Amino acid sequence: MKTILIVEDIDLNIDLLTQLLEDDYDLLVAMDGGQGVSMAKDHTPDLILMDISLPVMDGYQATKLIRQSLDGIPIIGLSANAMQEDVDKAMAAGFTDYITKPVDEDLLIAKVNEYLA
Repeated sequence: MKTILIVEDIDLNIDLLTQLLEDDYDLLVAMDGGQGVSMAKDHTPDLILMDISLPVMDGYQATKLIRQSLDGIPIIGLSANAMQEDVDKAMAAGFTDYITKPVDEDLLIAKVNEYLA
């Protein structure tokens, strides 16, 4: 079974993502950007769902650090920021894709399945 690392600090969002994905994937959860970087390096997940606004280290910095050693892993950014400049900043930081919150469940599942097919 493929593994997804969820890097998210809001319990409600973690619960939603877990409910959507736990039947089809092994899930790991990190509660801040620093922990996300460590877990990515330790476990080499098949995909990462990365919140942008995180304690310790934001999603942009965490993604840049992950990309230095694990460049091939798809990283999908999750954020309430929906402006084009937010998307552009995420892509420049190394994100593979970007989904706005509140998360469209069908879109999330479609993108996860696309990257893990």
